[in-house]
Amino acid sequence: MTGRELDLNGRVAVIYGGAGSIGGAIAAAFAQAGAEVHLAGRTEATLRARAGQLGAQYAVVDALDERAVDEHAATFDRLDISVNVTTDNDVQGTPMVEMSVQDYLSPVVSAVRSKFLTARAAARHMTRQKSGVILFFGGTGDASAHREWRLGGLLAAFDAVESMRRQLAVELGPHGVRVVTLQTAGVPESVPEDFRGQVEPDMLRRSPLARVATLEDVGRAALFAASDWGRTITGAQVNITCGSVLG
Repeated sequence: MTGRELDLNGRVAVIYGGAGSIGGAIAAAFAQAGAEVHLAGRTEATLRARAGQLGAQYAVVDALDERAVDEHAATFDRLDISVNVTTDNDVQGTPMVEMSVQDYLSPVVSAVRSKFLTARAAARHMTRQKSGVILFFGGTGDASAHREWRLGGLLAAFDAVESMRRQLAVELGPHGVRVVTLQTAGVPESVPEDFRGQVEPDMLRRSPLARVATLEDVGRAALFAASDWGRTITGAQVNITCGSVLG
């Protein structure tokens, strides 16, 4: 095995939320592997800065806007990899019995809508090409492990997206399209510094490996899943939780 299968030369990747820490890590890994990387998001200043670092292209696109997503996707001649790591607009820190309906449903509606729109736009290219990979980020696991975090509707949002991932994998598989989730239990480097000291010790305590995923780990896992080395994986979660969520 030569390692050439990890090359993404000639492949076009779009990363929604590409200006953020998670999206940026994935974009960097893809760019280093030779992909033509396109960043999409809502804030031009951060997109421009990240694209400049990577030599990538960018476009201002709201992943919740159906017309914007479809028009942006229509600018591509082909699309090989689609990643959605946009914010889920979740509200945390409040016990569920004290939450408003709007706050609880906010991440559910945002996650399902944005992932559906971006996956659908990508799949229209990929089914014609008879190849492609759609990547989600989040996954599901034991909700009791997060009982102290008061995550509101975020876990329900993750569960809904995973149901979508399974259905997409079944429908798109005959067209050569894979759908994969990178399952995470949190990446401390992506957490605002003001809160990192609160969550990282808990993540470490839950990990049998006594470590947590880094942004570099995320990029490498995404590269594996999107490359031909991951060609047997679809309809599944790639577990990068360092064992804090067991399959």
